[in-house]
Amino acid sequence: MPDLAQRGFAFTAAGAAARVNGELTPELYEALRAEGHKGLAEYAIDDTLTFVPFRKLPPWLKRRKAWTGVRDKLEGWWLRSSEPVRDAWTALSRRR
Repeated sequence: MPDLAQRGFAFTAAGAAARVNGELTPELYEALRAEGHKGLAEYAIDDTLTFVPFRKLPPWLKRRKAWTGVRDKLEGWWLRSSEPVRDAWTALSRRR
């Protein structure tokens, strides 16, 4: 089994391949899936989700991209909703 640095370089290369080619081989997708998003493959998976068209992603990455999109949208709504609430609170506290 390769050491940690070698594995890290391999996942970096997979991310670069996704950027340059817009797709990966089935073996690379499987290696990314085996490592998982919170492991050494985090940035390679993020690069793959960014640079590989949705139609070329394997089903597990399509689900991940859909989930990430929903989560980001909800987070954006949450953050934008906090501004009007803060503004209203500030306006009410100034009236006192």
